[in-house]
Amino acid sequence: MIALLGRAFVALGVAAAGLLVVQAVRVQRRPASAGRAQLRAAVTCLVIGAAGAMLALEKALLANDFSIAYVASNHARATPLLFTITSAWSALEGSIVLWGLVLAGYTATVFARLGESDRLGAGALAVMGVVAVFFFGLLATVANPFRTLQVAPPDGPGPNPLLQNHILVAFHPPMLYLGYVGFTVPFAFAVSALLRGEGGAEWLGRTRRWSLVAWSFLTVGIVLGGWWSYAVLGWGGFWAWDPVENASLLPWLLATAFIHSAVVQTRRGRLQAWNFALVIGTFALTILGTFLTRSGVIASVHSFTQSAIGPVLLGFLLVVLAGGFGLLGLRGHLVASPARLESLASREGAFLVNNLLLSLFAFTVLVGTLYPIFVEAFSGAQVSVGRPFFDRLAVPISLALLLVMGVGPVTPYRAARPALVWQRIYLPVLVAAGVGAALVAAGVRVPYVVGVVMVATAIVGMIARQLAVTVWSLPTRQPAAVLRALGRNRGYWGGQLAHVGVVLVAVAIALTGNLGTRATVTLTAGQPAAFGPYQVALQGLFERQEPSRQVTGARIQLRQGGRVVRVLAPRLSQYPSQIQAIGTPAVWTGLTQDVYASLTRLDAGTVSLNLYRYPLMWLLWLGGLVAAAGGVVALGVRRRPARTVLPAGDRPHAPEEAPAGV
Repeated sequence: MIALLGRAFVALGVAAAGLLVVQAVRVQRRPASAGRAQLRAAVTCLVIGAAGAMLALEKALLANDFSIAYVASNHARATPLLFTITSAWSALEGSIVLWGLVLAGYTATVFARLGESDRLGAGALAVMGVVAVFFFGLLATVANPFRTLQVAPPDGPGPNPLLQNHILVAFHPPMLYLGYVGFTVPFAFAVSALLRGEGGAEWLGRTRRWSLVAWSFLTVGIVLGGWWSYAVLGWGGFWAWDPVENASLLPWLLATAFIHSAVVQTRRGRLQAWNFALVIGTFALTILGTFLTRSGVIASVHSFTQSAIGPVLLGFLLVVLAGGFGLLGLRGHLVASPARLESLASREGAFLVNNLLLSLFAFTVLVGTLYPIFVEAFSGAQVSVGRPFFDRLAVPISLALLLVMGVGPVTPYRAARPALVWQRIYLPVLVAAGVGAALVAAGVRVPYVVGVVMVATAIVGMIARQLAVTVWSLPTRQPAAVLRALGRNRGYWGGQLAHVGVVLVAVAIALTGNLGTRATVTLTAGQPAAFGPYQVALQGLFERQEPSRQVTGARIQLRQGGRVVRVLAPRLSQYPSQIQAIGTPAVWTGLTQDVYASLTRLDAGTVSLNLYRYPLMWLLWLGGLVAAAGGVVALGVRRRPARTVLPAGDRPHAPEEAPAGV
């Protein structure tokens, strides 16, 4: 019964998506109230179909309906309630259901903002309808989550152990999907504008908030993914340049470039065709990421098993690339910018350099990710592109991006006089030089760490100086007046908040990657081992039976100065469906460092551990969330932000709307 109901909701979604395309095209050609009513009905049915399919899948999981193949493969009676709920998106078919639900939500929100005689918006809804037809078509065919079995097993193997080992499974995938699917909206408006031959900033203004919403969700999703990896996988890191990790980074990079270059088009009318290309590329990369995750062509802890969905996704990706860029090629002359940059030494010049660096970064990651796939496809040989390749190229590009991120916002539009730019940066640069000297004096001899901290200090100093100049220029400096003044330029200050977040992430990566320490120790009762400033001792072993697993672990004492400062409890979890136990590290997060312990072997009376110490690891998680918060703050920007009048000698160089990105 549940399977039949689920298939009915999927069928409703397919029909509603098709109707949405037809009615949106009609409204786009001839806006009329009757057409809008039918369009509303199509959107409503799409939402009902998507929500109904998800609720039916959750009901099947909660009811232990093992007659449904998806439940039989990804659920067990002993699975805890939280992980039973999250199983609805933790496997291939269920993840497509979540994709359809999020897409339906975005479609309904776009429709709710559809104006009278809004041909551009109606065209965007038609494009979103085409995307919905594809994904609901997947659910009705090769990714059917309601396929039934002739003989229902009495129980199932349960979810992948890595997907029932941490609460972040409830947040990381939905956040990624809200980001991934959110980029459908700017893509739809861009295609609608191209089909209509409309350049200008109208489509850009319509998509700005959607881009920031999707960018912010994707940022949070990536950060939570790194946190999850750090807290669950036990290898001591948060980013391994895994192909699926790269697949989430790629659209983020291009979306960040788009958010920046959109400012240039809005303010100066330039980079118009380039913005279309960035939006199309961003959406295409979300489909590529979906293909890499769900096709089975790569081996990854994040990817699903091989299935028939891979070729279909690849075909859709090719259609998006050929259709999107082919349309841009045909209509490019209608949307190209009429004028070139007056000077590269300007804010729009800095934005252009920023875009080129972000695009180069994305291209580098894309090549490193796809190269092994192409080699195996054409020659049969298996090769790998490891972390050294990515680090070797990503580090210099990232440093260049930090420099541009610092200087860009203090550079005037049109043309910049060196004396004026120096006036705005010399004090932060002097402070940064002092911080660098202090680090060297304190014994830090790693050039990369000193350099990143100095650049980060200069960037934060420039932002602080700009804030001080803005506040100092106000007639009154009461807190309410300051907040009102800053609120009039939320786009700019949201962007600067995001820059602070990126700076924190850069500092954390530099510190943990270069100043962290690692040791492998074997402990027995009464025989402690030294690790940094600590003595590590085995306090005892423990074992407990939980409903879905058998847990064994060790209690490890960290002693300093003769006293116990912390007890860590890394563990191994044995699931009935798995031969090998799954390790869960123990992490002590302090104000200055993380101490991380991961079990590698556990015998009677003997424990082997990998131990790590990372300075200021919490800056990484804080920085990612601050960057996303910057995107949220920038959502409140007005179409024409008010300008704050300052003394002529030091007017703020950024009352203009600025991006919430790198």
